[in-house]
Amino acid sequence: MRYSLAFTREQHKDLYKHLFPGDDKEAVAILLCGRRDGDEAHRFMVLETHFVPHEKCSIRRKDYVQWPTKFIVPIMEKAGKKNLALFKIHSHPTGFPKFSNQDDKSDGELFPSIYAYMDSELPHGSAVMLPEGKIFGRVFHSDSTYSSINLVSVIGDDIDFWSPEIDCSKEVPEFAKRNAQALGPGTFQKFKPLKIAVIGASGTGSLVAEELARLGVGQLVIVDPGTIKGKNLNRIINSKEKDIGRPKVEVLKEAILEEGTGTEVTAICGDLWEKDVAKKVAECDAAFGCMDSMSGRFLLNRISTFYLQPYIDIGIRLDADGKGGIDQICGSVHYLQPGKSSLRTRGLTTEDRIRAEMLRKFEPDSYQELLNDGYIKGVEVDRPAVMPVNMFYSGLAVIEFLARIHNFRHDPNCDFASTTISLTGNFSINKKEGVTDMVLKKYIGRGDMPLFLDLPHFSKPKDGLKT
Repeated sequence: MRYSLAFTREQHKDLYKHLFPGDDKEAVAILLCGRRDGDEAHRFMVLETHFVPHEKCSIRRKDYVQWPTKFIVPIMEKAGKKNLALFKIHSHPTGFPKFSNQDDKSDGELFPSIYAYMDSELPHGSAVMLPEGKIFGRVFHSDSTYSSINLVSVIGDDIDFWSPEIDCSKEVPEFAKRNAQALGPGTFQKFKPLKIAVIGASGTGSLVAEELARLGVGQLVIVDPGTIKGKNLNRIINSKEKDIGRPKVEVLKEAILEEGTGTEVTAICGDLWEKDVAKKVAECDAAFGCMDSMSGRFLLNRISTFYLQPYIDIGIRLDADGKGGIDQICGSVHYLQPGKSSLRTRGLTTEDRIRAEMLRKFEPDSYQELLNDGYIKGVEVDRPAVMPVNMFYSGLAVIEFLARIHNFRHDPNCDFASTTISLTGNFSINKKEGVTDMVLKKYIGRGDMPLFLDLPHFSKPKDGLKT
């Protein structure tokens, strides 16, 4: 089982101020977390932060804090009602980078009490913040055993990833030495613990997956319901004529595994709107959206909010004039972070278009009837696409992800919520964060709910849920 803990940048900043008030003494807080309780991964996403007041602690020293455990009771009640997780987090002002013997003792007393209160045996956890802001943690189980947290992420304009697996003293694999020379061993080492979803395995998605594998990403989850067709051979990397009829994701998986970069691949030949597929994507640490559909983008934006994932969206517009010429080649890369603006508030998705796409996908007869009667506009299915254009914008998307981790830009990352480049107009536009999506904001870190993603679509009997 892989365990991870995710924060927004604002949550991390507020927590740091409380845990390091400037007096060089330990402090403590309780995190109320949403979950993604998967078969292979269990993710914790910070939903609420409850600060134990410094003055309520009977003892605070540089290496010890004693706090009133009654403080946690109302938080346990809320966690029990909504199947949320509890994390105790405290500071180590001395910079001690491990759990101390005293930590072992106090955690050994606290977590059996938590499990005695809860009806569920799902895990809870303990974490430590160091003076530089780095966090490490462990997960406690109902049998009093514990497991290390494999990855802690902080998602904002910049992205931090911390993992016990990140060891810059390790020798860089031969295939990655040039990557490490360019980005530094620290950035390279951050890729190995990551699990990244790529939604869409055609022109841009196949290239994004290839680039991430060549960078040494530990795990890829590639999602696409389609099979290779003759018309795909001009733009899906590593596809061949003999692959026609095979699932796109299987062709990509086979090619990546043969490359020998060590990247593990989960190939899902399915639609993001299938609940089991969406749940697999929610187990990832970051997501790339390589889809034409607004409905798919809308859903991925929602998943990234519920499960605290950075989401990079790629959109390309290539308009042919029908006479062998080109009217327009333009593309955009959007970086979306939980709690900020969304594709909806940026004007990239509309309710009417999403509704039309959903009808076409799930109720084609109703879609055709409404289309014939003029109540909805038709959904564009096929558009021109060529590999050099896809390579340009897919590369831009992966570079955007690198910039958030490495922070190599001269200007701050907050200036690059989106980047639009026109190859025909020869111009580039960068935009800062826009209007916050208040509809999504209330779901930051909520994680699993009885009604998945709080969407009526997932309550339908065909999805196996009772309403």
